[in-house]
Parts: sequence; C-alpha cells; structure tokens
Amino acid sequence: MTGSVLATLVPSSNCNSRPWWWDWPSLSQRPSLISPWRTTPSITTTATVFSSSQQQDIGIITSIDSSSSSISPSFERLKTQKVKALVHSSKQHRNRSTDDGRPRDSSPKPNPRSRGGWGDAGGSFRSLHSQELAPDTSFFSVKSFRELGCADYLIQSLQKLSFPRPSNVQAMAFAPVIAGKTCIIADQSGSGKTLAYLAPIIQRLRQEELEGHSKSSPQAPRVVILAPTAELASQVLDNCRSLSRSGVPFKSMVVTGGFRQRTQLETLQQGVDVLIATPGRFLFLMKEGFLQLTNLRCVVLDEVDILFGDEDFEVALQSLINSSPITTQYLFVTATLPRDVYSKLVEIFPDCEMIMGPSMHRISPRLEEIIVDCSGEDGQEKTTDTAFLNKKSALLQLAEERPVPRTIVFCNKIETCRKVENALKRIDRKGAVIQVLPFHAAMTQESRLASMKEFARSPSKQVSQFMVCTDRASRGIDFWGVEHVILFDFPRDPSEYVRRVGRTARGAKGVGKAFIFVVGKQVSLARKIMERNRKGHPLHDVPSAVTF
Repeated sequence: MTGSVLATLVPSSNCNSRPWWWDWPSLSQRPSLISPWRTTPSITTTATVFSSSQQQDIGIITSIDSSSSSISPSFERLKTQKVKALVHSSKQHRNRSTDDGRPRDSSPKPNPRSRGGWGDAGGSFRSLHSQELAPDTSFFSVKSFRELGCADYLIQSLQKLSFPRPSNVQAMAFAPVIAGKTCIIADQSGSGKTLAYLAPIIQRLRQEELEGHSKSSPQAPRVVILAPTAELASQVLDNCRSLSRSGVPFKSMVVTGGFRQRTQLETLQQGVDVLIATPGRFLFLMKEGFLQLTNLRCVVLDEVDILFGDEDFEVALQSLINSSPITTQYLFVTATLPRDVYSKLVEIFPDCEMIMGPSMHRISPRLEEIIVDCSGEDGQEKTTDTAFLNKKSALLQLAEERPVPRTIVFCNKIETCRKVENALKRIDRKGAVIQVLPFHAAMTQESRLASMKEFARSPSKQVSQFMVCTDRASRGIDFWGVEHVILFDFPRDPSEYVRRVGRTARGAKGVGKAFIFVVGKQVSLARKIMERNRKGHPLHDVPSAVTF
C-alpha cells in the first residue's frame, strides 16, 4: 500500500487581508475528509493512503476514529485547537519476505532500543503503517568491487571502512571515471556519490605513480575538488583521510576560509595529491600564484548545482579550464540536476557522459513524509507572526512528546533559526535532555565545525540533539543517524526540499521521518513535490515558494 496525495487545493480569491500562502479553497473544491483520529485533545492526525483497489490518479484523505470502527465521509474542514498533521506515507508498504523466502511477520515489533519517535504508536502523530522497514536491497549493485576492477589494496581498504559492496551509482561510475572520461554523476542524497568518484580517482593516481607517469609535487595537486561550503570540503577531506589511513597512500588537504592561511600554504608547498577547496579560496590561491595546475589530472565539482549559485564559481571554473592541461578530466556531482545547470554543462563539455543512478529524482523508500498543516483556525488572523507561533507550537509539542536522539530543523532565515533555538532551549534551560546546536552563516566557521562535530558524536540516551540550521547543512553533508528532519520553513526552491529531507534515511539501512510544516497554499505544493518524488519525476516544473 503506497501513500500519495494527488488532490490539488485551489486558492481562494479572497486574499485581501492575508498572505497569499494562507488562502484555502472553497468547500466544494476541497478533497474529501474523513472523521479525524484524535490522539490528543489538541492535534488531529489524518493519514493519506491508497487501498489496492483505488485508482492511482485519485487522491483521498482518510483516517480512523479511535472511538468507532466505522468510517464516514465528512465535508467539513478539520477543526483543531492547535495544528493538524496530514500523514503522507510515501514509503513502500509491501509484503516483505525474509532472506529464506518465508513471509515476514507483518505485525509491528517493538524495538527494545527505540526511544519512541514522532509518528510511532502512542504519540500524537501516528502512521497507519508503522511496521519495521527492511534495508533497501536495491541500494547495492549486483557486482562486487573486484568485478568493477578495484585493485586488491583498495578492496581491503574499503572492507576496513565497512563497504562490503558498491552501491548502484558507485558501480555505474567506476569504469568511466577510472578511464578518465568527463562525467555527470547524479543520484539521490545518501547514495554514496563521494566514494563513487574518490575510489576510481585514487586508484588511477596510485597506478600512474607506480608506473612513473606522475606524482605529487609542491603547489601542483593532481586532483582539485571544489565544494560549495567549508563544511562539505572538510567532510570530503575526512573521507580522503579515511581511505589513506586504511591502506591507500595519498596526500590530501583542504583550503577554505576561517583557518590560518600560512598553515595552508605551508602544507601546499610540501606537495599534495588531492586539494579540496571552496571557490573563493581557490581563486585566491590562483591569483596570488600559490597554485599551479600543470600536473592536474582531474577536477571534481561536488554539488555542482549549488556551486553555480556561488558568485565566485564560474570565474573559478573558467580559471580551471584555462590553466589546466587539455586532457584534464571533469566530474560534476549532484543530487539534483536542474535543466539550466545541465544545459550549461553540456554546452561547455559536449562530450560529457551522463551517469544517473536509479534513484535520481527520488527520495529514499525508507523515508516517511508527514505534512503538518499549521494554517490555524478559520477565525484566526492570518499573518507571518501567527504562522510562526503555530509552527513553534507544533515543534515544541513534537519535541516534548516523543524525543529521538538526533533531529535537524531547517529554517529559511538566520533570524528564524535564532527564534527556534530560543524556543527549544526554554524547554530545558539546563540542557540536560535537549541539546540545541546552531548551524548557519552568521556563525564562524570554527563554531559551525564544532556544531557538526558535536552533532556527529553519539549522544547519551537521555539527551536529544537538535541541529537548527539553514540550507547550509543540506548541501551534501552526511550526518549519520539522523532520525527526523523538520522543515520548519517550507523551502524556497523545490530542489531544496529534496536536499533537506535527504539528511535522513540515508544509505542502505537508514530510516527516518520528515515533518513538513506548511500553511495555506504550501499544503498543495508539498503534496505535488511528494507525488513527483514518488514517481521519480524532476522538480523543475514545480513553482518555487515565496519567501516570507
């Protein structure tokens, strides 16, 4: 049984006294609503589901009344005291079987290590389908690393790092990357794209070094990786160092703002194989003559669609093209591929090969999306202030009722981040059970990295960590073990929706829930995005949300 909503809400024409995003359709234009399942006096929870006999092109919103076994249609808007949740179950609920072919018990089994969690039975937000999800068997390729052509030393290194088999995108990218072809590598968040380009690049560098064709030299790296943020650059460096420590010898370093320039230049002078940089710092090194590209073998543009939004990027790309050998390989890595970005890439690199993973333009099948309607009561004044208060009420209720170890809260503005941080801190002023970690551009780079490090550390069983951030945290950063993502503000760009919810349910076994707070027209917009993700359609035609 797959959850989906196809009904589109048509905005009301009366919008003189309220923001556009708060308008609701007339009664005859609303989808059918069934009597609510009230789990608390303050929140009504409804679940959007399809029965096996229903057509896929009809959207129906249903729920179950806990006090009655009958289901009756209702054509009135759901009345609530605070907020209501539309549980949009996007994960695949199918009859799974065990490895030996026997049917898996469909009844939900309690996890002795679970701390509950929003959406679990007993909480205010409840899903009609809460059975345990099996690991995504389609995540891994049928081929082994050896069959792809990995050298023995690389296989041993990957095994030490707990990579027994390649993911699909890793298997698809290995041959063309190690052959030196210019490629676009695109797949969903959490699919293993970093290793998809690192493994074949490092093997090729090692082979060239053994054959005497090239080696690292002062100020002349053999690979340049550009990343949109210093945090992503540091994460790529961590991946490089993990490979190096586990048995693949090569030198790597990162150059970004926020660290001592002299230390970076001294390290660069010693010679490195892989240089990881942000566009601004890369341009500085080039202009000041601290960097030579005559020995360059490969350029990787990680999160290339985000890089195109950086004011320094196109200048940095042109500098790379003008200064590097004509045989230099270019790799463009992304989780979303807007048409304008694709057009620019193929215009500059017409021989570019497209490597698109099977999960491109899709979210993880183990992610459950829950729409939380924060529009408020019919008689409530519709302003940005009341919208914030409604969303804050929903956030605090969720945080207090069913805490989980790690949660990421996304806001559109730094100002909103600070308000949310203060609201969460008031729950537990001593920080004994709730730890709030800010992450946005108003912080120093050192402070952001400290928040990342603390968030990555295993918290105690009594503490729930909340990272409150802007989209800076959604741009390629791999946070391990994030159970829940909350979109406190609806993203300005539909592609950013995919990046935000992609911070949970990552890899082959990761599961998670995304709570999307919406008001007015954003309800139908969120449904449209979910439906396109479920079908694997790109989001280019989905309108962007207005900032508020």
